[in-house]
Amino acid sequence: MTFELKKLQKKINASFDNHALLEQALTHRSIGSNNNERLEFLGDSILGFVVADEIYMRFPEADEGVMSRLRAHLVNRESLAIIAQKLDLSDELILGQGEMKSGGKHRSSILSDAVEALIGAIYKDKGLEASRAWVLSVFKNQLESLTLETATKDPKTQLQEYLQARGIAVPKYSVISTTGLDHNQQFKVECQVDGIDNHASSTASSRKKAEQKSASKILKRLIK
Repeated sequence: MTFELKKLQKKINASFDNHALLEQALTHRSIGSNNNERLEFLGDSILGFVVADEIYMRFPEADEGVMSRLRAHLVNRESLAIIAQKLDLSDELILGQGEMKSGGKHRSSILSDAVEALIGAIYKDKGLEASRAWVLSVFKNQLESLTLETATKDPKTQLQEYLQARGIAVPKYSVISTTGLDHNQQFKVECQVDGIDNHASSTASSRKKAEQKSASKILKRLIK
């Protein structure tokens, strides 16, 4: 095993017997046929199952609708991309030249797909229990901060309560731009949190929706 491969496995906290699976998990479809799409498909299903099972055990009083919302709060492109950033996966991705030049290694969709592919690769290499353990380890902080109120409170409310509990000023929202015709406008809104130098912007069909999306981005960063 090369030093770089050892370093990568230490970084992601996963040991592989089949090193080709690890390489495939990080290979984007822009490279060619031996890419991570099949592993991503597998990992997506395993991730959904593991998180659903954990929610089922942690919240015995929650009904199906609440459990679905809790899972959606955890399993989404933004949260997976944040995990990829935490694992510093962007520099490990294997991309085609065009994708590399366009900044693909920082794209949320590519990062989140790579995390799911890693889950699939761990499953194929080590089995279900190993992939389950890895999912629970990388989602540890998010799972521990999860409450039933998460399923009923919107992201703006959750973010405000999170900040207030820590003595941090409430976030500020501002419209950066408005585009499109009157009947089909798109609002870009920035959420700024003073004191922790954290901000995020999102675009949606209404100012309210854009505010919620921006708040959600910051909240996921804070609890990662």
